[in-house]
Amino acid sequence: MLMDGKKLLITGVLMDSSIAFHVARLAQEQGAEVVLTSFGRTFRITQTIARRLPKPAPVIELDVTDTEHLATLADRVGEHTDHLDGVLHSIGFAPRGAFNFMEAPWEDVSTAVHVSAYSLKALAAACLPRMSEGGSVVGLTFDAQYAWPMYDWMGVAKAAFEATNRYLARDLGPRGIRANLVSAGPIATTAAKSIPEFEQFARWGEHAPLGWDVKDPVPAAQACVALLSDWFPATTGEIVHVDGGYHATGF
Repeated sequence: MLMDGKKLLITGVLMDSSIAFHVARLAQEQGAEVVLTSFGRTFRITQTIARRLPKPAPVIELDVTDTEHLATLADRVGEHTDHLDGVLHSIGFAPRGAFNFMEAPWEDVSTAVHVSAYSLKALAAACLPRMSEGGSVVGLTFDAQYAWPMYDWMGVAKAAFEATNRYLARDLGPRGIRANLVSAGPIATTAAKSIPEFEQFARWGEHAPLGWDVKDPVPAAQACVALLSDWFPATTGEIVHVDGGYHATGF
């Protein structure tokens, strides 16, 4: 029971193919209580998908670009649990135009950076009142050290996301809160469908030393749960690659 007694806030549960869904499932199986977030048109979808978890989980509304949602988040979380031990950031969005690097307008770029990078800091800050005993913030990234085909300004946003995590690690460490990321290989989630020509990543497993299954979100979810647990008490500001080893091969 790796997560026995832990209280977690988990964003990004949209479908049961989502990495976040499997983080919630595994965390519950390991003894945690979870609260989920969603908003807008996806709220009812998340409520439906939440019923597929081992235990019922409440869903609260959270748009990470809405200042009122953020300002009231700690109080609304408090309706379900008195504290949080961990937070999963599984949020990312870029308008279609942001996937054309040279022609993307600032309006599209700013949206991508706001939702996909700044929101890590915004979410962590909003949860601080419920994390007085320390804990762990974990986010999901896609290796931003490369200029990937078709990823364009979303890749830039992920680079900002990874930098944001380092600054969070610096500023939250004195509060006993760790901040780490899991850099997952490509997973065929709902979010992936918005990336043009995502199918190019289907051959990822041919170059990853351990192979890779774009339809299996569980390895990435297991890494997230491990980082949310107490098993990494002295690790912060880190990026753990869960990509079959692709990042190390030079392909």
